[in-house]
Amino acid sequence: MIRDELLRLRASAHSEATTLAADLESLFAASRDSNADDEHDPEGATIGFERAQLTALLAAARARIAEVDDALTRLDAGTYGNCEGCGRPIPADRLAVRPFARRCMACA
Repeated sequence: MIRDELLRLRASAHSEATTLAADLESLFAASRDSNADDEHDPEGATIGFERAQLTALLAAARARIAEVDDALTRLDAGTYGNCEGCGRPIPADRLAVRPFARRCMACA
């Protein structure tokens, strides 16, 4: 059950990362093909802002994938659910909210 939830989270983050990477590439392509002065465009966000936002979201999705992969490794090693700080079990309610948690609330 835990493995299934972690795999579901990983698939969701991977899908999100794939979409964001494609959006970012599209934005790069559009900005290469345009000579618009987006820094002074009164219509809204600049291309630079959109690029920064997409880059940050993509980094977060990739970090989530890494966190889930680490949790799967801990699950395989038999250490999943144990706090890396104090060694005590991480409460089930914390793992329910954050299944890739490495530390209990006291150590976090």
